[in-house]
Amino acid sequence: MGYTIAYKILLTHIKKKRIAAGEFIEARIDLALGNDITAPLAIEQFKRYGVKRVFDANKIVLVPDHFTPAKDSRSANQCKILSGFAREQKIKNYFEIGYMGIEHALLPEKKLVLPGDLIIGADSHTCTYGALGCYATGVGSTDLARAFIDGRCWFRVPRTKRFIYFGKLSRWIGGKDLILYTIGNIGVDGALCEVMEFAGPVIGKLGMDDRFTMANMAIEAGARAGIIEPDEITLRYINPAPREYKVYHSDRDANYEKIYEYDISKIEPQVACPHLPSNVKSVSELKNIKLEQVVIGSCTNGRISDLRIAARILKNKKVKAGLRLIVIPATQKIYLEAIEEGLAEVFLAAGGVFSTPTCGPCLGGHMGVLAEGESCLATTNRNFIGRMGSPESFVYLSSPAVAAASAVKGRISHPDEVS
Repeated sequence: MGYTIAYKILLTHIKKKRIAAGEFIEARIDLALGNDITAPLAIEQFKRYGVKRVFDANKIVLVPDHFTPAKDSRSANQCKILSGFAREQKIKNYFEIGYMGIEHALLPEKKLVLPGDLIIGADSHTCTYGALGCYATGVGSTDLARAFIDGRCWFRVPRTKRFIYFGKLSRWIGGKDLILYTIGNIGVDGALCEVMEFAGPVIGKLGMDDRFTMANMAIEAGARAGIIEPDEITLRYINPAPREYKVYHSDRDANYEKIYEYDISKIEPQVACPHLPSNVKSVSELKNIKLEQVVIGSCTNGRISDLRIAARILKNKKVKAGLRLIVIPATQKIYLEAIEEGLAEVFLAAGGVFSTPTCGPCLGGHMGVLAEGESCLATTNRNFIGRMGSPESFVYLSSPAVAAASAVKGRISHPDEVS
């Protein structure tokens, strides 16, 4: 019996020749990531153990992105802990305001994550990097602290489910629609503690931004990781690479827990309704949902192609009176590209707000917290009760195309209604 790409990557990071699902392994990691919420806890534990130096200052990344620019004195202190630790340990991959971005868009952009890597991050959406053909998974702050010490982490070997997509993508359909459709089909526990391997001719035609979106939301189905095998599109994205990397493919006789096949030729743009990412409906089923806010951005859909799609719909149009449109590019590089291409001007002319990179509204931190009774359509990844503010608010999830169209209409709308 052959191995999946996930098993092959795990095997290359341990001293054993074979592994089996459910087995616990101790593996060396290639990169450890922390942010302004999770890293301070890891740093505290690291210092409690009396360790003087991290295992490898070049294999640690610290990104203050969740409550930054600092929304209050507590969040400012969290960032201060990160910056102080980075100076003390000579960690060069510390990205502060003006040079930072939302971590899961920033690391691929900086080519810090590559095919074949084993990556941990004290953030659940670390699984985003699996779009590059690596094994990337979220861990707790204590696991991160341990990795700071010796560059190792414990893993339970997961089973893999394979998701094959075929058919022709309709207009406005992208990675966000595919992953919402999938989560709507299997549920928020449909891949619990497993790997979601995305494959098929449709995946082979998706650009990297759409692939990142799909891998990003694997955790919303309970998965440990989301993985897409590297192909020519992947290699064009990462090359020239700053270091060596290894491309792995699943064996033809690899053992999968289950294989799903989806013909996506006739699906409409998808929307996840409150209060679960699995409560998915087609956009045409939601014609009368009035909105107070639309957010376009996040580690899920804040990349340049996302902003281009939104700007194409919003060009020469106005945001519905009484609605707040907040657009947040995922990194400084994307921010500059949006300015140079005139996208920022489109958002501002439409009556929107164009923000510096931040996770802010996605987790109800700042830059778009919801009041009681308000409804928001966001291109983010979670819509749990109270996720973006008041527990009496309502969050819907969609693609940038649906979000932009809905900002114009003031209610959840199909992009064809305004394009």
